Amino acid sequence: MAEPRDSIEIVNVVGSTSIGQEMDLNQLTLALEGAAYDPKRFPGLVYRTKDPKTAALLFRSGKIVCTGAKSIDALHKGVKHVFQSLRNVGVDVKGTPKIIVQNIVASADLHSSLNLNAVAIGIGLEHIEYEPEQFPGLVYRLSDPKVVVLLFSSGKLVITGGRKPEDAANAVDQIVNTLKGLSLI
Repeated sequence: MAEPRDSIEIVNVVGSTSIGQEMDLNQLTLALEGAAYDPKRFPGLVYRTKDPKTAALLFRSGKIVCTGAKSIDALHKGVKHVFQSLRNVGVDVKGTPKIIVQNIVASADLHSSLNLNAVAIGIGLEHIEYEPEQFPGLVYRLSDPKVVVLLFSSGKLVITGGRKPEDAANAVDQIVNTLKGLSLI
């Protein structure tokens, strides 16, 4: 049988950085090809990169949030592309601003269906939220690693809140051990 740890796939990496100076978003909208800015709807400019496929949110303060990367490496490449695009249109981006990984979202598969009612009772209500009338998944908040895992009756998992890929792997291992200990998988 396939190991749940081997099924982990990173689906989104979100990172942030700052160029340390204010930006004129109206001017950047005109200068950056494909940029979108509608301050009535959202205070940031949306700038998409194609390779890697990411979306950067640029704010007047100089802060930048990049989302949509499938790996930490792709996040760094996407942000560096944004820095270069800003330099190309006359924004003085000094050096290489520090990029901080804010969130990694991953999926995994336990390769076994789950009785979420039994899981909720077995794990204990102090660590989970489960309201099947509201949402079909069980929300399990782990403390180490500090992540949130959504468990679905299909055995599929979504792990969010990690800051490094190992957080997802450790969370999956912990879930598997807990569920095996409760004889639920």
